[in-house]
Amino acid sequence: MANLQNPPALHRALSSLTTCQVLMLNQTSGVTYKRCTPPVVRASAQGDAVVLCKQGRTARREFLEVLGILTASAILTDTALAEKTPKGYQAVLDKFDGYTFLYPFGWQEVVVNGQDKTYKDVIEPLESVSVSIVPTSKTDIHELGPPEEVAETLIKKVLSSSTQKTKLVNVKERTAEGRNYYTFEFVAKAPNYTRHALGTVAIGNGKFYTLTTGANERRWGKMEDKLRTIAESLTLFKV
Repeated sequence: MANLQNPPALHRALSSLTTCQVLMLNQTSGVTYKRCTPPVVRASAQGDAVVLCKQGRTARREFLEVLGILTASAILTDTALAEKTPKGYQAVLDKFDGYTFLYPFGWQEVVVNGQDKTYKDVIEPLESVSVSIVPTSKTDIHELGPPEEVAETLIKKVLSSSTQKTKLVNVKERTAEGRNYYTFEFVAKAPNYTRHALGTVAIGNGKFYTLTTGANERRWGKMEDKLRTIAESLTLFKV
């Protein structure tokens, strides 16, 4: 998804728009729009949707102009992202919440309560990646504490259940484009399985982001490189 922050061409199109039209730009659902009569002009990105509203009559020409701008912008962004995606992976770009990450080709998206996005292997269910988002008043991950302290708290209170025995293996910090990230490795042992996992956390846009990925301990040797690529791919951007 492109970062729509009212560039000049889009701003001009918005100024001349004379109807409320909801553009659903989605690779699978195509494009639809509807009319209404709200009192003000506004533009807001909501996932794949961009809502453009203005009081008055329908203006097909202006609508098509805006559609062309948004479609071109989305295509350019998707192309740039595809060029940077390593072979064997697919990229997720969430423009509304402001983050992107990679997952292995072949994993399927599933719906999990409490997770913003989840992808997993259909044969090995412990092989998955999930991203959760919660609001925060903090502006940087450093404000929550040092990497080891943050990792231990998350592992014990959020990323495992009370029936699991956990162990923090290691933790490291990276900085990209002025934003700090903590990435940590841990093991969670349940009565009938052991999951070897990685997590990455960061703060931006008034939100606390947690990406978690992992595999069954017996598969760790085979999956480690892929899982580290996933964990280190989480990138936030301003929205």
